[in-house]
Amino acid sequence: MPGIAHRLAEGIDEGIPMGPAQSAEAISIASPAPVIGHELIVVDVIQETPDSKSIVLRCPDAFRELFAYRSGQFLTFRIPSDRTGHVARSYSLSSAPGIDDDLKVTVKRTVGGYGSNWLCDNLAQGSTITVLPPSGRFTLDGDEDDLLLFAAGSGITPIMSILKTALHRSQSSVILFYANRDHASIIFRRELEEFEAAFDDRLRVVHWLDDHQGFPSFEDIATIAADNPSCATFVCGPAPFMNMVNEGIRKAGLPPERHHQEVFASLSGDPFAARPTPTGSTGPSVETVVNLAGEAHRFDWPMDRTLVDVLLDRGVDVPYSCRSGECGSCACVVVAGKVLMSESDALDPADLAEGYVLGCQSRPDAGPIEIAF
Repeated sequence: MPGIAHRLAEGIDEGIPMGPAQSAEAISIASPAPVIGHELIVVDVIQETPDSKSIVLRCPDAFRELFAYRSGQFLTFRIPSDRTGHVARSYSLSSAPGIDDDLKVTVKRTVGGYGSNWLCDNLAQGSTITVLPPSGRFTLDGDEDDLLLFAAGSGITPIMSILKTALHRSQSSVILFYANRDHASIIFRRELEEFEAAFDDRLRVVHWLDDHQGFPSFEDIATIAADNPSCATFVCGPAPFMNMVNEGIRKAGLPPERHHQEVFASLSGDPFAARPTPTGSTGPSVETVVNLAGEAHRFDWPMDRTLVDVLLDRGVDVPYSCRSGECGSCACVVVAGKVLMSESDALDPADLAEGYVLGCQSRPDAGPIEIAF
């Protein structure tokens, strides 16, 4: 699958000026029905910079396995709102699986950003908050490649998770290009210095400060990419920064299939709203097998229900976040048979050509059907 990952986001606003699509917050309207999700406990709040905090969350043992995650994924939070009851916001995990004992997200305040400001102002040690299990496809899945990582501002958050995993769980060499407005804006500055000292033979951090060097250009990116042609690349930050990095990587001639980019989408639905209780479909269904996490789930898929809803009703831990076709977390491949999918921008033409569909937007058409996550 092409290395483009979609997630829901409130916006990333430092490093270089942010485009309007990234600055708008997504508001999901509360449902009067009971909500889904799980309560996590805040065990620490860390002031990273004057306008950013890391929130450390502990998962109760009862659903710890449900919150297992991969480096680069995100959590979606149910945030109280006087106006709508609650809103949903997603924030990347800066912790690394198997390395950090607890989950940690890092949140930077955005101007007019309800979710980021509420979290920074209201969460403290001992607080609880409702969260969906980890999701997202901007992940480090292998450990064989050396890595070239690009981040701007709070885009460092998933990149930090990927960086820690690569350093602690592999022998990969890592170069991090990290752009910020100024020295005070550098999130994880102390941790990065410690990593440089501990892994001085494998890690190089290139800090780019706008107040000293101006904004980086695609030529700057092309130069560092051309010097490291064997690296897999990851980029996260404001849209203009990611577009500039993409241009630089193309100019350097690095293969696009080894380039991974986080893509942000606003959330229009409410992923915390409880699903209607199934009444038992009397209509036609299609024989289906879903291969997920090493297990084969066999069932008759009603033609009036989406794949995600059917799997959730069966107690299957299917990956999803928005349930409205916006984040791409439930992307899966149609191996056999045919499904019908509502139109969505979360998959690009290359994804569709490879047989990918969104589980939350797909219904069966002709079978037998086989799906692989």
